[in-house]
Amino acid sequence: MKAVVIHATGGPEQLTLTELPDPVPGPGEVLLEVAYAGCNWADTQVRLGIYPHLMTYPMVLGFEVSGTVAALGPGVSGVKIGDRVAAFPEKGGAYAEKCVASAAGLIVLPDGIALDTAAAFPIQALTAYHMLWTIYGGVGPGDTVLVNAIGGGVGLMCTQLAVHAGATVIGTTGTPGKEARALEYGAARVVLTKTEDFEAVVLDFTRGKGVDLAIDSYGATMLDRTFGVVKKLGHVISIGEAEGQPFKNIRERILPRSQTFTRLHLGHVDQGSPEWTAGVEHVLDGILAGWLKVPIEGVFPLAEAADMHRRIEARHVAGKLLLRTSA
Repeated sequence: MKAVVIHATGGPEQLTLTELPDPVPGPGEVLLEVAYAGCNWADTQVRLGIYPHLMTYPMVLGFEVSGTVAALGPGVSGVKIGDRVAAFPEKGGAYAEKCVASAAGLIVLPDGIALDTAAAFPIQALTAYHMLWTIYGGVGPGDTVLVNAIGGGVGLMCTQLAVHAGATVIGTTGTPGKEARALEYGAARVVLTKTEDFEAVVLDFTRGKGVDLAIDSYGATMLDRTFGVVKKLGHVISIGEAEGQPFKNIRERILPRSQTFTRLHLGHVDQGSPEWTAGVEHVLDGILAGWLKVPIEGVFPLAEAADMHRRIEARHVAGKLLLRTSA
């Protein structure tokens, strides 16, 4: 099969298209004939060697995939060859014509969801869901949610899910133009951090109280400043480090207002749990009903994976980039 391999960490040029033997599914696994692989910011961190979760190299990149079941590993039931599915292969492998994934986390696709959409929602939509429900306990009317990097994939999913639940969403972005889709999806206000003081805007918006929940994918300075706009007993959830690692002062930041701080990795949600099932059902229902949009901004062939990474790293994408296989 053809696959995009990283032999050593570094720039986009490290993404190499090569021929590999077809992977073989082990116990509890399935082999997928890949249609599309989703591109996420985490992919660039893995390529650079700065992803906070351990990876080994060389490796086939890609943690989000759609396609059809091609073979079943020992002990697999509840799915059959030919089923259209999406998956979250936590150890990678999606940038390829074939990919092994855990059967426990397979998302069997309804007829109304196309394979390109299926590769574009799992990580971002389910990450958003588990922050808003599994961790926070469920957003709703009366809640105000701050979403940093609101124009990115997770930010747009958080916005739609929270607004649909009745919450008020305010967001930040550092890139002019990326506020448009968030506002279209129901955000009440988006702060352009290059020209506005987001702390002052958020506190003014909440009449000095602060937000109930803040979601941050920047880390470093932006995360540090975010604690100052979250109310007493409020919650801060970190999901990324686009700016850098969180400072070593979390204790000092949460003490003054008795705030709660959580770092979420979607891979830590048990794919066999009721929480995982509830998230999948909620997201699929939203997509089928039409209120949860999955914007796709570009589709690249396997041979152009490096160009896809260059585009996402330019920080102008307000939606999803996909790799399409030739399988």
